[in-house]
This record gives sequence, structure tokens and C-alpha cells, in this order.
Amino acid sequence: MTVHYVADADDIPEGGHTVVTIEGRSIGIYRVQGEYYALHNYCPHQGAPMCAGYVSGTTLPSGVYEYEYGRAGEILRCPWHGWEFDIRTGKSLFSDKVRVRAYPVHVKDGKIGVELAPQSSKASGVHQ
Repeated sequence: MTVHYVADADDIPEGGHTVVTIEGRSIGIYRVQGEYYALHNYCPHQGAPMCAGYVSGTTLPSGVYEYEYGRAGEILRCPWHGWEFDIRTGKSLFSDKVRVRAYPVHVKDGKIGVELAPQSSKASGVHQ
């Protein structure tokens, strides 16, 4: 596995993101509460550019007729059909079987690096 250093940590503001291309893969790097996460810029549903989606929170489990909002800045919503994914893990909020590929992120000397595994293996979402 190779770590590709692709951005300066200071270039991504809190709550922001950037999209980079590494070995032909479009990858979004997000900063959430001071940590960095990398997600494949491809929705598993129909291939939408995930990083064009809205970053928000979601409703939390709550009582009948109550709507509690939480996890602000941690949820990425697909721009085409609204499917929601956890930026930290790539997991969907609606199914344990659906996820966006997440890549391990390393921060060294102020540089953000994304670790790419061979195409055939699955990488988990990891931060610093």
C-alpha cells in the first residue's frame, strides 16, 4: 500500500473538503472536527459524483412525532438521489450492505496523505 500526499492540511477548512485524483481515482478529502477522512467520489447506487453532494447532519432516533437533529457536518448526501453516508466510515445510513469506499488518511508534517490499497482489497475509513 502506498500513501500519496496530495494536500496541505491547512488548505481544507473545518467542515470543508477538496477533491483530488490519485492513480485515476477521484477522492474527496473531508475535515470533520479536526480529523481528515477520504471517500471515493462515486456513489454505489448509480455512480453520482458523491463529493458534489451536500454535507449535513441527520435525524437521530427519537420519540413519536419528535425529530431530533444531530451529527452536523458528518453526513454526505448523494447529489442525485439523496442517499446518506457517514463521512467517517463511508457506511450508508440505511443499510449495512451499502457503502462508499473509504480510504485511510495520514497527516505528516502538515501534509495529507491518502493510502491506496490494491483495487481488489477493501480499505476502511481511517483518520489521522
